[in-house]
Amino acid sequence: MTTMTQPPTDARRVFGGVDTHKDVHVAAALDELGRLLGTESFPTTAAGYRQLWRWLCSHGDVVTVGIEGTGSWGAGVARFLTAQRVDVREVMRPNRQHRRRYGKSDEADAIGAARAVLAGDALGTPKSQTGQVEAIRLLRVARRSAMKARTQAGNQVHAVVDTAPESLRRLFVGRSTAAIVTEVARFRRRHRPDTPLEAARLALRTLARRWEYLNDELVELDAQLDDLTAEVAPTLRAINGVGAQVATALLAAAGDNPERLRSSSSFAALCGVSPIDASSGRQQHHRLNRYGDRQANWALHIIITSRLRWHPPTQAYMARRLAEGRTPKMIMRCLKRHVIREVHRAITTDLAPPHPPERAPATAA
Repeated sequence: MTTMTQPPTDARRVFGGVDTHKDVHVAAALDELGRLLGTESFPTTAAGYRQLWRWLCSHGDVVTVGIEGTGSWGAGVARFLTAQRVDVREVMRPNRQHRRRYGKSDEADAIGAARAVLAGDALGTPKSQTGQVEAIRLLRVARRSAMKARTQAGNQVHAVVDTAPESLRRLFVGRSTAAIVTEVARFRRRHRPDTPLEAARLALRTLARRWEYLNDELVELDAQLDDLTAEVAPTLRAINGVGAQVATALLAAAGDNPERLRSSSSFAALCGVSPIDASSGRQQHHRLNRYGDRQANWALHIIITSRLRWHPPTQAYMARRLAEGRTPKMIMRCLKRHVIREVHRAITTDLAPPHPPERAPATAA
């Protein structure tokens, strides 16, 4: 599938783009004038990543590579190219209006990614995903799944109790999930579950044991996350209102390389707490930012609500702004913007790189 329009030149500056998929990545190379040098597909394996890197370097001095989906299918190739000290940029998906007008192909998407970095539109640096923060993120994924499944099992326990025969229902209706689970998990099978009563007993025992297993998983994961966050980000954990779960959400948003976030304003935009300019004509105003990492936004909300209960300076600020006529929602947004500066300083302090990154080499080894 190779397309060559220009002969390779060692002195040529090359901009690459990669359209990522589960099994095959498609790469494109452009020169500094935007002329297409070629396209090629490579398997999503370690050998395929090496082939992609050698192919890009065969066209000249690789300046920047734009990759679509560095947090999913492009994570592997992004890590590989970063290890080669290449300037890797996160590329947003192609414009849908452009796709409707001109169609879609993997080669066109790869070329679009290369043109984005050449034009300076791909400004985001992807997460490195190579350190302890990535380990925290993976454990957080497992914890959220276990929490969701435990909640579902608990809801099903109550649903079975509510519809069970009266002789069983009156024993458990109105009791807490933990109390029901503790008792019904010890049920023994007395007869075949061919009646509503025996089927309800078996269903409750099965759901209760599932709930207990998931609860044990959560206890183990919480202990691991508590230890890891305290070790990786002690300054962050020392902030008023930051517990283990809040820290995991904020660290997962920042990644192992928070230096990619140029300022606290960048981190605020990432967490969805920066106002968006919505001015037009004579009307000059900003609107609420509903984008960004919503889990990190939730973590900031937890910090604020915790401080409003126990932190006198935050309580005094809320009272003063309410007296000025501000609404609680407006005050919460101001508090989030204040807290994000404190959080950003803590994370950059805890995860400061040991030395600045080196310049990307001109050719492959």
